[in-house]
Amino acid sequence: MDPHALAEARSLAFHQAVCARVEVAPELLDVVRARLDQWRCDPSKPQQYVRAWRRLVDGPPEELRAALTGNGDEALALRQASPFAGIIDARERWRIWSEVRARMAEPA
Repeated sequence: MDPHALAEARSLAFHQAVCARVEVAPELLDVVRARLDQWRCDPSKPQQYVRAWRRLVDGPPEELRAALTGNGDEALALRQASPFAGIIDARERWRIWSEVRARMAEPA
């Protein structure tokens, strides 16, 4: 199993779950905005991603959805610097990760 492909698949599945959660409870984006405000003051955070996520979080929901669930290069890159930690609790995150690993381990 390719560890890079596994990591990308897990990230996609996690962000799909985030997308579903945010669609039901858009107020969760306030937590993300606060995190991005903190990151903006942290020079160790990649500022191009901080700006991009802030634009998406404040913009049209369909653009945020595309970044969270898309397979394009920009979406893949953005998910590497995700401000959505904590939106999905640890138990659900581990369930998602286990399901993705099992699915990728299945013979083709």
